[in-house]
Amino acid sequence: MEYDVVDTLISPEGRLEVLSKAEVVKLLDTSQGGLYQVFRNCALAVLNCGSSIDDGKELLERYKLFDISIIQRERGIKLDIKGAPAIAFVDGKMIKGIHEHLFAVLRDIVFISSDVTDNPKFDMTRTEGITDSVFHILRNANVLQPQRNPNLVVCWGGHSINRVEYNYSKEVGYQLGLRDLDICTGCGPGAMKGPMKGATIGHAKQRLGTGRYLGISEPGIIAAESPNPIVNDLVIMPDIEKRLEAFVRTGHGIIVFPGGAGTAEEILYILGILLHPDNAEMPFPLVFTGPDSARDYFIQIDEFIGLTLGEEAQRRYKIIIDDPEAVAREMQTGIKQVREFRKSRSDAYYFNWLLRIDQEFQRPFKPTHENMRNLSLHRNQERHQLAANLRRAFSGVVAGNVKDEGIRAIEKHGHFEIHGDPQIMGPMDALLASFVEHSRMKLPGKAYTPCYRIVQ
Repeated sequence: MEYDVVDTLISPEGRLEVLSKAEVVKLLDTSQGGLYQVFRNCALAVLNCGSSIDDGKELLERYKLFDISIIQRERGIKLDIKGAPAIAFVDGKMIKGIHEHLFAVLRDIVFISSDVTDNPKFDMTRTEGITDSVFHILRNANVLQPQRNPNLVVCWGGHSINRVEYNYSKEVGYQLGLRDLDICTGCGPGAMKGPMKGATIGHAKQRLGTGRYLGISEPGIIAAESPNPIVNDLVIMPDIEKRLEAFVRTGHGIIVFPGGAGTAEEILYILGILLHPDNAEMPFPLVFTGPDSARDYFIQIDEFIGLTLGEEAQRRYKIIIDDPEAVAREMQTGIKQVREFRKSRSDAYYFNWLLRIDQEFQRPFKPTHENMRNLSLHRNQERHQLAANLRRAFSGVVAGNVKDEGIRAIEKHGHFEIHGDPQIMGPMDALLASFVEHSRMKLPGKAYTPCYRIVQ
């Protein structure tokens, strides 16, 4: 089947640092270690905005002839694009928001490679070095704004949700927008788009022209969750662990909507961090919410957390069902506490330096069959360590579901095998099975074949 494509030549709008010849060579390097393939794949994902694809492998195969190259001129650069998805254009002209996202991808990939990855200043073997790299990537993207009071709400939830859940997430976003709260999400569709869309209406009614809709992604997931058009600040982090750290360092509170394996991964990440003894006194508003039809979903999530991480973890969040105003008020109150806490300790409002994040939550996890099989999923460890390993298990399921590399690994070697204590594997198997039953693993209408097998 052939798909409509467009060829175009575009220049950056606004400020984009002129690329050096060495940086251009890096991007055009098609060798295995080069930047070009990462840049090409991320650019294709951005141009595919609004599509119904949530499969990185399918996207890359659909547009095999897509190509993007940098033309360096004395006055700056241009991007020469061949075979781009026609959905990114209106009357032959690229949609402005997509145009901005494309150069955000270029900015981040060049900066991360030249100033972070290849920079000995950042010691990636130490917690502080990793956090410092996250800070510098966000600062370079101009998303750290020191003159603003805390008001950034991170919204997590599935890309594959039903219309009722989507409309509910939009209503919550609207209530947040009315209270001058900004939105940060994983930038994709579903529960990542709904809160942003609702907040735009709330901000407009309050005549707030400075609303922020921050999207944070990473190269492995962006093809399955193309940035939605409302995102006005896009940041591409180098891996899922730095993406998650960027969420919790920049956000002042988190709202979790219904989702699948990726949402479970995010929940386990923040709970594992909050369970660390050093973070015991730190205010961090965390709310799980959905419409009345999602009540059973959150009951099951709550039971899973209780059975694996215990009551202490359950005390770190509130569940609010079918009440968008209550969610917004809870978040507003919690963020005021965050402001007072940081003010009393002279911590920055725009980046949570005081939050303790262990290396277990920072070290990139590669979901190979061997690594998934060897995960330590047993009770004989600290609760925050168990949370870190459970997070990795769900991260592997996400990779096998939607990431190009993960899908190809499953096709070649079969299911990921996840081993562990029966008291942990039983609830995990039940939770994943419910995600499958309620179409939370793939977009509605798409058949789902499990990429994992639970071994007790």
